Amino acid sequence: MYLAAALAILITMVLALIRALSGPSVYDRVLAVNLFGTKTVLLLSVVSFLYGRTDFLDLALAYALINFIGVLAVLQFFESRERSNTDEAQGQ
Repeated sequence: MYLAAALAILITMVLALIRALSGPSVYDRVLAVNLFGTKTVLLLSVVSFLYGRTDFLDLALAYALINFIGVLAVLQFFESRERSNTDEAQGQ
């Protein structure tokens, strides 16, 4: 049962990776990378339960925090870049 859940998570991770590589816009790619990170946390949790190793849950929690902070940083970067492009366009 848990092996089937891990396989389903792996399939959705592959689909998210495909979306991240072929997304039409930057925001679609960021969303796909965020989904990939979330599925990685889920996969770590399932593997932790399968092997009875609670230290994988610590890794999953740390990865979730890094994923969240990373997505916020990327979105902040693109927002500031977009804002500077509109300021330059209005100034001309």
